[in-house]
Amino acid sequence: MRELSLHLLDVIENAIEAGASRIEVEIDEDVARNVLVLRVADNGRGMDEETLRRVTDPFFTTRQTRHVGLGLPLFKAAAERCNGSLTIASQPGKGTEVRAVFQYDHIDRAPLGDMPSTLLGAILSHRACDIVYRHRVNGQTFEVDTAELREALGGLPLSHPQVRAWLEDYLREGIQSLYAETAEEHSHPSER
Repeated sequence: MRELSLHLLDVIENAIEAGASRIEVEIDEDVARNVLVLRVADNGRGMDEETLRRVTDPFFTTRQTRHVGLGLPLFKAAAERCNGSLTIASQPGKGTEVRAVFQYDHIDRAPLGDMPSTLLGAILSHRACDIVYRHRVNGQTFEVDTAELREALGGLPLSHPQVRAWLEDYLREGIQSLYAETAEEHSHPSER
């Protein structure tokens, strides 16, 4: 996949298929440590030890609609290609956590991609599942929790056209502000 956001979307879809009602998506970009960490944790069905052992095998899938499962194997290969790793922790009945680590400046690291569109698609496609999104760039944090949004909206659905437009702008501006704040911190005082 050409963008890491597509790997995250695949993991989010797996969590939804596993019956998750809450999914945490975290991105931590630490340029000083030269590390990018992507984490998705859910409260879905979880996996037994045998499934967990086989989940990164491209010829294994629990889905009935296809015979191969390339999502996690490709995500793992992308991380390992960039001096990183992919780990998966899971317990039946408790959920699953997928954590991918990348060397931030590795020449083969795919760009993060369009996270606002990725998140919006995930948020709007499954109303029964809440998503908490945390994105850190060099210590600055942007966070969105759809459960809090739903409560603030008082029953107005996230899919309402005005809410959807606001949410898309909010996600774009929030994520872009992380990079703007980081650029200001690293600029010379006379450039501010």
